[in-house]
Amino acid sequence: MSVPTALIVEDEIFVALDLERILIDAGYAVKAIAADKLGALDAAHDCSFALVDINLRDGATGPELARMLSEDFGLKVVFVTANPAQIAHPSGAVGYVCKPFSESAILCAAAVATCDDHTPLKVHHIEFVPLV
Repeated sequence: MSVPTALIVEDEIFVALDLERILIDAGYAVKAIAADKLGALDAAHDCSFALVDINLRDGATGPELARMLSEDFGLKVVFVTANPAQIAHPSGAVGYVCKPFSESAILCAAAVATCDDHTPLKVHHIEFVPLV
């Protein structure tokens, strides 16, 4: 079985590196860290899921990017944001985690994003908010 591969879309490098550390320590692979929509789209191939901020280097492009990653690449997307009120519905995302986040919230989000659609998964983590 292959290791799930994440795409991190975050323009604050220290936040992105923290997300990367959490995922790698838990056994996930991280293909790329992108700071904007174009960089994310360039790196999206062969990823299993994406952690996406709402406000990126190129503006509030996270919601549009989430739809594109979901529809065009089949990725499950979780927003990691300080601005959940900016999430457009439908967004293409499976949920969100608010900043500041805990390691356990990110791992819960990754578990939700990597389970297949036919596997029932009960989410009992107060910091992860499902959108679907």
